[in-house]
Amino acid sequence: MLHDVGYQKTTVSLIGKRASVSKSDFYKHFETKDDCFVAAYDKAVERIRERVDESCAKHADEEWPPRVREAITALVDFFCAEPAVAALALVEGLRAGRGVYDRYQVAVESFVPYLRDGAPDAPGGGEVPRATDEAVIGGIVSLLGKRLVAGEESRLEELKPAVLEFALTPYLGTVEARRVIAAGAG
Repeated sequence: MLHDVGYQKTTVSLIGKRASVSKSDFYKHFETKDDCFVAAYDKAVERIRERVDESCAKHADEEWPPRVREAITALVDFFCAEPAVAALALVEGLRAGRGVYDRYQVAVESFVPYLRDGAPDAPGGGEVPRATDEAVIGGIVSLLGKRLVAGEESRLEELKPAVLEFALTPYLGTVEARRVIAAGAG
């Protein structure tokens, strides 16, 4: 429903109709539409984090490049399978007002440690700047969110190689990033 009409056009009546509950039942659980949205948003972020956590745990013994490749692959695969969850987290979190926007920013930033953990030095030496980690995570969110807004959920899978190269290149350089991506494609 939110995925179909967006945050602004979603009403308590529409939520109730979709959930098969009366307005009075809705208000037994939530004071406002915003409260309902925050609960749904938090659940969406929790589900995304679970998927990333699962991938990181599954690949914990691997080096940083394949571990990050697999985590991003799991994330994009999840968004392909659950476009409504992806739209809620990546798009509607920006549209639902200042309080949710702040929550959105915190959620996006909370994924930075996944990328930073075990990251190699920059090609040529020295640590990759921490701002790069934030820019990579923000860029991935922006790119995927843009596709969702355009109604291109079915094309997210096609973006996987580009997203992977964008994420890995600052840490590995282009040639090594492409080698790691190709190694995972088999």
